[in-house]
Amino acid sequence: MQVPFNDLSRFAADNSSELETAAKRVARAVGVNSGTDAIALALRALDVGPRDEVVSVANTAIATIAAIRLTGATPVFADIDDTHTMDPKDLERRLSPKTKAIVPVHLYGFPADMPSILAVARARGIPVVEDAAQAHGATIEGKQVGNFSDAAAFSFYPTKNLGALGDGGAVVTDDEALGERIRRLRAYGERERYDSVEEGTNSRLDEMQAAFLSWFLPKLSERNAGRREIAEKYLTGMKNSAVVLPVQRVGTREGVWHLFVVQVEDRTRFIEHMKAQGIGTAIHYPKPIYRHEAYSFLGVDPAEYPATERIVPRIVSLPLFPELRDEEAEAVIAAVNSYEA
Repeated sequence: MQVPFNDLSRFAADNSSELETAAKRVARAVGVNSGTDAIALALRALDVGPRDEVVSVANTAIATIAAIRLTGATPVFADIDDTHTMDPKDLERRLSPKTKAIVPVHLYGFPADMPSILAVARARGIPVVEDAAQAHGATIEGKQVGNFSDAAAFSFYPTKNLGALGDGGAVVTDDEALGERIRRLRAYGERERYDSVEEGTNSRLDEMQAAFLSWFLPKLSERNAGRREIAEKYLTGMKNSAVVLPVQRVGTREGVWHLFVVQVEDRTRFIEHMKAQGIGTAIHYPKPIYRHEAYSFLGVDPAEYPATERIVPRIVSLPLFPELRDEEAEAVIAAVNSYEA
C-alpha cells in the first residue's frame, strides 16, 4: 500500500461545495500575507530593529528566524527540552541588555511552556511574540495559544491545521494600539490612503483566503479531534523500542498534532525502511538554523545547544492528516513495528 505523507486534495474534494462568504474577523486579529510576515510585523510594531537581539529556538522552521532578520535584529537561540520547545531555564541565560523580544515556538502543534517563559520575560520587561504557526487550537490550562503574549503569529499555509487555499497569516493581540500599528505597517505604513506616516510593506490577507478561512474556522475543532484520534491510534499501536514516540500532553499543555514526529537513532535507515513499505515521511527540520550556511555569520557554537544537537538529527515525521484512512494508519503502524534498528 502507498501511503502519502499528506494529501490536501482529499480535503478539497470533501468540502468543495460548502465554501461561502463569511463575516469579517475581530478587529484585533490582523490578517497578513504569511506567518513569516506575521512575526516580522509584530516585532516591528514592538520597535524591534537593528542592533537588537531576539531570542528563539534553532529547531524551528527557517521562517521564524527569517522573520527576525527582516527587522534587522540578530537572532539568539535558547536550547530546547524533550517537548521540542524552548527550555525556560536555558532561556534565562541567553538574555542580554540587547534582548528586545522573545519568540517561543509552539512546534509540531505542541505549546511551549508559556507560564515559565512569561515569568522570565515579565521579570525583565521583555515583550513576547508567540510563533503559533503550527498550533491552531493547542491549549495551556484550557486556554488557547496565542492568548499568552503581547502578540501571536499564525500561519494559514495550506498544510497547517487551519490552512487557506494559499499563503496567509495573522497577528492577534489584546493591545489595541499594537494591533493598529501592525495594521498600518502591513499597508505601507499608511494612516490613510496615500499618507504614510512610517515605512511599511504590502502584506495583506487577500479576500479569497479570508473567506475560505472564515468558512474553515468552525471546522477546526472537529479536524483537530480527527488528528488526535489518529495520533492515539499510533501511540497505542506502535510498539518498537527503537522508535521513540512523541508526547503531546505535558501537565496542562495539550497539543493538536500538527505533526507526528518520532525519534530514531539512524534516521536514513528508518526513512529507507518506511519508503520500502510505501510510507511517506518528512523531516521537520533536517538541521538547526545555526547550521545553515545563511546563518553562519552568527558564529554559534553547536556545543552550546546539547538538547538541540541530540534531538534534531533523530527526528522523522510520519503521515498524520484528518483525511488519513484507517487502513493507511494501520499500514504506518505496521511499518514502524517492523523496523529493525
